Amino acid sequence: VQLQASGGGLVQPGGSLRLSCAASGFTFENYAIGWFRQAPGKEREGISCIGETVGMTSYEDSVKGRFTISRDNAKNMVYLQMNSLKPEDSAVYYCARGNRYCSLRVGSYAYWGQGTQVTVSS
Repeated sequence: VQLQASGGGLVQPGGSLRLSCAASGFTFENYAIGWFRQAPGKEREGISCIGETVGMTSYEDSVKGRFTISRDNAKNMVYLQMNSLKPEDSAVYYCARGNRYCSLRVGSYAYWGQGTQVTVSS
């Protein structure tokens, strides 16, 4: 199982980024994928997930209405569109593979990719 997050960078407050998660080594459409982030000195937190069932998504309250998760099963990809970014969104973002169902709990995910840094600053 391999997951690789990409798409991070430096963006001004109010700007947008799209993160990508490339997955391989398993039957992609059968598993939920989650996005997590970890800021310096803070615990890793779940911010969004998408289940194996179309339409099964969940968002952490602070990103609702700003972030949108999607998946392309033909390409084994999951995306996180992040709009209206705030300085407090700055963190290393990770994607991870869970079981079939969407969960924002870190403990529900056994496989993790390397993170991508997102910095929101003027």
